[in-house]
Order: sequence, then structure tokens, then C-alpha cells
Amino acid sequence: MNNLNLVYDSTLLTNSKVYQIDRTLYQYLHKTGTREHPKYHFRPLAGQRKKADLLLNHKALTTRCYEVSGMSTSASVISQESLQLSIF
Repeated sequence: MNNLNLVYDSTLLTNSKVYQIDRTLYQYLHKTGTREHPKYHFRPLAGQRKKADLLLNHKALTTRCYEVSGMSTSASVISQESLQLSIF
């Protein structure tokens, strides 16, 4: 079984790592919001029960988000909007 490490610093989030939040595996997408009130966007990995993207504030990130050591994803994330734009 893979080890879980609590995410204590938001600057360590990367697109290539896998994160476990509430027993579901996610990939980090990007950060939005202001400097005082940042929001962190996560997308569940394929095969997970949950399908919707997850939005966490800083406090929820540092208490509920764990990095899964030994697992990684491909760093490229293609959104549905960019895929549609590239077709036309």
C-alpha cells in the first residue's frame, strides 16, 4: 500500500502527483482566487466513483488533502473547452 503524506504547503502541489481527499484519488489542476483567499481545483482520476471537480480553500487543503507517494499521473491535462477549440 502507498504511504500518505499530509499536504502542509500549497506551493508543493503539482499536476503530476496524485492526491487523496476523502478516500478519493484526485489530480491537482490549478489555483484561483485571491492571495488572501486561494482556491485549489482538483479533478478525480479515471475510475473513481466521484466524477465532479473539487474546489478546496486553504484550510480544507491542509486538513483533508494527502499526497499519495509512489503514484503519479501524466502532467498534461486537457480540458473539454480547449479540446473543442482545437477541433475547429
